[in-house]
Amino acid sequence: MRLTDHFHLAHLTASETAERKGIANSPLPEHVDNLRRLAAGLEQVQALLGHPLEISSGYRCAELNRAVGGTDASQHTLGMAADFTCPQFGSPVEIVAAIQASDIPFDQCILEFGRWVHISFSSSPRGRVLSIHDSGEGYLDGLRDADGNVLA
Repeated sequence: MRLTDHFHLAHLTASETAERKGIANSPLPEHVDNLRRLAAGLEQVQALLGHPLEISSGYRCAELNRAVGGTDASQHTLGMAADFTCPQFGSPVEIVAAIQASDIPFDQCILEFGRWVHISFSSSPRGRVLSIHDSGEGYLDGLRDADGNVLA
């Protein structure tokens, strides 16, 4: 199912973990509208960055979310979030900085462990930018490096 010009349902439900563990990662019908909103937001991000996004995680059914260690409150389980990189544009830090400086109405944009970007879209976007570098330390407000220094 095509959600937008560049994103299909298969892009946002693909999971190596689900495949390896035999988990059927199929969204519930009530999540499809969220996935359409997510795909539309990802289109805006891709246009901003000028290169294709490499989606590593999108929708996660509850079983898959548990298998990857996601929280019960994860927006992935509602079809509202995706994790991605865009190496042709730059590092995850550069990606978050670009999104933060844009007018894209995102809900959360998180630099995760310096290796990928988590972004979510909701009907009431908060525009929250967070960083996490250490699970024990948790999420920090703003775009920050591993030492906690504000980057943007």
